[in-house]
Amino acid sequence: MIEITNKENCSGCSSCANICPKKCITMQMDEEGFLYPKVNKLDCINCNLCEHSCPILNPIPEEKHNQKAFLIQNKDEKIRKESTSGGAFTAIASYILSRGGVVFGACFDESYVVRHIYVEQKKNLEKFRNSKYVQSEIGDTFIKAKYFLDSGRMVCFSGTPCQIEGLKSYLGKEYRNLITVDLICRAVPSPLLWKKYLDMKKDSIGNNINKVMFRDKYYGYKYSTMTICSDKKQYHAGVESDQWLRAFFTEICDRPSCYQCKFKKRYRISDFTIWDCFTVDAFNKEMDDDKGTTRMITQSAKGEKILDLIKHEIVCYPIDLDKSINGVKEMFYSVEKNHKREQFVLDMQNMDGKNLLNKYFPETFKVKLERSVRLISYQLGIYKQMKKIAKKFLKK
Repeated sequence: MIEITNKENCSGCSSCANICPKKCITMQMDEEGFLYPKVNKLDCINCNLCEHSCPILNPIPEEKHNQKAFLIQNKDEKIRKESTSGGAFTAIASYILSRGGVVFGACFDESYVVRHIYVEQKKNLEKFRNSKYVQSEIGDTFIKAKYFLDSGRMVCFSGTPCQIEGLKSYLGKEYRNLITVDLICRAVPSPLLWKKYLDMKKDSIGNNINKVMFRDKYYGYKYSTMTICSDKKQYHAGVESDQWLRAFFTEICDRPSCYQCKFKKRYRISDFTIWDCFTVDAFNKEMDDDKGTTRMITQSAKGEKILDLIKHEIVCYPIDLDKSINGVKEMFYSVEKNHKREQFVLDMQNMDGKNLLNKYFPETFKVKLERSVRLISYQLGIYKQMKKIAKKFLKK
């Protein structure tokens, strides 16, 4: 049976809980807020299906295959504005729905917990737009996806690489009617920290939060912004000053398995791999409008065929494959654990969000200065140039 003795060896994909025929495996939250499988040994029949479906215990060998790279922009400006990057996933998902299919993805529930769900209508695809910098709870969506697949319906399933490999391990065979989309993932931070952060924001902007966007384009695509809105106030802060984003990008609160991620690779088992393209001007200056662009790799013949069928809905620009992945560390390398992580997670269990984040990520003069410089350069229309100068300076 599944027994987690080293948390670095569990990505929380929930494949084991979905495949258990006796339903004696539940995903339970640990002291850091991450989900791990817990087996009811009294009901376990030792069938070992849980172990056989684990993508970490049964790694899929990386095999070289044909790939093509593209820049994608959805022609619907509303969709592109609401999306994290260029709205490529909505175009893929819309095609699946137009064929009577089902689309699975991550969304917020009414409490802003991130969960995987499925939709069958195009109007509901908006739930999947915009990144969620928290690991989604898979629940029983693998079971539901298999039901739809066995019923002959097309299924599109999006998620992090570990979730996609977990789904494939759970299914145990290839389905012609399954389309998978993996997102290049940096790491997944603590859901417990997310809850504490959101509670802190409720104290300052009001309890009736009605909008959360981790990568809002409030100041433009290349100025990553955390946006939280309530009935009373709006909160907008960039990556340099928002405490949640600062915590995330310092690798202080990530899932243990993310520090030794088993799914970092170029050749993936999905049909599409998608991620941001902030450097769109390096590929095509005409597409550099600061409204969002998706970088995409087609990983299969199915992916290529669907891309060809949705070209009327997108701007699709072919780019050199090697150039497209050059410098994309998140594709190949795990994040490095912050040396303060152990103490941080201990404090996280005993402190409220405000005191915790003010202790580790205070609003110093340096933070205020960087925020002012970024906003002023944005207002003057020179933000892109200033960002390039800063990058060259930091590299030196």
